[in-house]
Amino acid sequence: MGIVVTEATPARVAGTMPVEGNTQPFGVLHGGASAVLAETLASIGATLHAGPGRAGAGVEINASHHRPGTGATITGVATAVHLGRTLATYDVVLTDDASRRICSARVTCALRDLR
Repeated sequence: MGIVVTEATPARVAGTMPVEGNTQPFGVLHGGASAVLAETLASIGATLHAGPGRAGAGVEINASHHRPGTGATITGVATAVHLGRTLATYDVVLTDDASRRICSARVTCALRDLR
């Protein structure tokens, strides 16, 4: 997928993903790739929030695709809306190289013990 995390705290996680290699047959970003980026960023934030010996795993995602993802790179920012004891929820905004919103997603992660 080529995801690169550029910022990571429990409250906010940012990263990028190339469009090339993550496209549908006709050359635009695959919607599933957008969902992968959104869930990856949210899961990283949830794991940071969960603390040592625990991890966040996506249990629900919804994504609205506003425009085709084109250009070289997609940028995602996941912002926490709820950081609880057993669940963490993030709003994720994905934008293209021209800073146009291509996708809005909401991801909920369960916080679980790794043992």
